[in-house]
Amino acid sequence: MRQSKATSGMSGEKMRRILLGEITGAHGVRGDVVVRSYTATPEAIGTYGPLTDANGAAALSLRVVRVTPKGAVIARVKGVTDRNGAEALKGRKLHVAREAMPDPDDDDDFYVEDLIGLIAVNTEGKTLGEVIAVENFGAGDLLEVRLTDTRKSELLPFTKAVVPDVDLQSGRVTVVMPDTIDGEPRDTTKRETDS
Repeated sequence: MRQSKATSGMSGEKMRRILLGEITGAHGVRGDVVVRSYTATPEAIGTYGPLTDANGAAALSLRVVRVTPKGAVIARVKGVTDRNGAEALKGRKLHVAREAMPDPDDDDDFYVEDLIGLIAVNTEGKTLGEVIAVENFGAGDLLEVRLTDTRKSELLPFTKAVVPDVDLQSGRVTVVMPDTIDGEPRDTTKRETDS
């Protein structure tokens, strides 16, 4: 199954950033924080150097103290020495520049940030729209494609069957529109109503 890693930071002309985690609270009285890490191994969040907000500002340097049995990271933030300082950071999202991230190991793994903005085309090369988001509501990743010349978007399963080709170099994904959406056959003809 195809996988997207981490979640989107910013797209467009600004520097692309990858969301690596979030400070969820304070731990103890010496300024330690609890971090929800989105990295493959939770403690890896401390290896990327200073982490910033989504705009690349407000850098924080983390030193991982330990990982809890449930996978939360207990970390020290440089310059934070008490619980009040740690509590002030609650809710802070931690980003890193996309360029600092390694390329995915597998051909079927992608960073969300790399997928957003790709042009969606059908198997004949006709433009269908643009990938505007990657969602996951628990049953797997979905590409949200804004359809060309409309304000509508379509959520498509991010599987090999529906998205057989992702070409980051050319900035496009090939999409095979499924015959069913939400368990219902796609209606391609107008229904006549009996009066």
